[in-house]
Amino acid sequence: MYRPQNLRIPGPTFVPQAVLSASARPLINHRGPEFAALLAGMTRALQDFLRTRGDVFLLTASGSGAMEAAVANTLSSGDKVVVFVNGAFGERFHQILRAYGVDARRVEVPWGRAVDPDVVRDDLARERGKDGSKAVFVTHNETSTGVLNPLKEIAAVVRESGKLLVVDSVSGAGAVDLDVDDWGIDVLVTAAQKAWGAPPGVSMITMSERAWKAFDRSNLPKAYFNLQTYKAQLEKGATPATPAVTVYIALQESLRLMAEEGLDSIVKRHRDLAFATRRGLQALNLAIFADEAFASPTCTAFRMPTRLDSRNLIRVLREEHDTIIAGGQGRLEGQIARVGHMGFVTIQDMLSFFSALELTLRGFNQPVEQGVAISAALRAYAEATQPPARTPVASRR
Repeated sequence: MYRPQNLRIPGPTFVPQAVLSASARPLINHRGPEFAALLAGMTRALQDFLRTRGDVFLLTASGSGAMEAAVANTLSSGDKVVVFVNGAFGERFHQILRAYGVDARRVEVPWGRAVDPDVVRDDLARERGKDGSKAVFVTHNETSTGVLNPLKEIAAVVRESGKLLVVDSVSGAGAVDLDVDDWGIDVLVTAAQKAWGAPPGVSMITMSERAWKAFDRSNLPKAYFNLQTYKAQLEKGATPATPAVTVYIALQESLRLMAEEGLDSIVKRHRDLAFATRRGLQALNLAIFADEAFASPTCTAFRMPTRLDSRNLIRVLREEHDTIIAGGQGRLEGQIARVGHMGFVTIQDMLSFFSALELTLRGFNQPVEQGVAISAALRAYAEATQPPARTPVASRR
């Protein structure tokens, strides 16, 4: 279990050695000046990456903890909200809302399809003149199906309605195009172990001015996740309770590495690797589960060949090739597999995955031509990363 693995699940993701080494640094006083400087620098860096001048708080919790904080800090018992569900994490938001006594109405979207902004507009329009919903909840990047919802367009529709927009971008932020302020996102959550390339244990949440107004009216119980206490403590350079100091230090190093690469380059790298991954899988006659027009840049879900259970494929990849991918969740268990290309990932990582996948499929007597997926992925990656051709300069003679 301690051999190097090609960790290709949709989180936790590969953690670079520099980030791991940072997490092994001696602990510091979480009420001292060193931690205050660390927290202030990380907050500014996250504001830059998320493109917001609003509040960003770091919570010692998983992404699901930040999702719960998003609910508890903006709503009251009995409030009506709309949840657009096109995968397992949309379902998770719905479960959290119901646990808090919120009247959460689900709008079902077929798994593998994106949430259509026109469907959002039509649904919200039907509420006019009624005691309508207070907020809209949506998943940005649904890793259970490999779908990236068109958040910018959805946000524009929600903004027109005047409702609060709460977004789960746990597996999207830091890897895909996102502009919290310009798009009008009121609350957004993400987590360190996804595109940010740090160990699990810290999640991040934004709050707009509209979200704070909703906080003032909220009566849901909140203690550990009371964001007002985080805001007050952040001004003092601290957190309300003891933070996961080692993960904070690791995340600081991860953010430094990401800043060196640059956000635009990170977004393009994820897009290019996703394109190469889909072409490699298709070369093996493995169907992409998601509508390719909305395929996720961070995770690709693919269907199994006839009579092959994804659990067996995953087991052999792990046991014989030290390659770790994920299976389907909920209703998709056994039907699909999911490969992550999120965080600090390179084309070499994906070629290693395809090498193991080809060997594994051949072991299951699948008709696989040796090297076909690797070649297809390489061609697609070269196509995606090809610089634009230069126009020849005409001779002056």
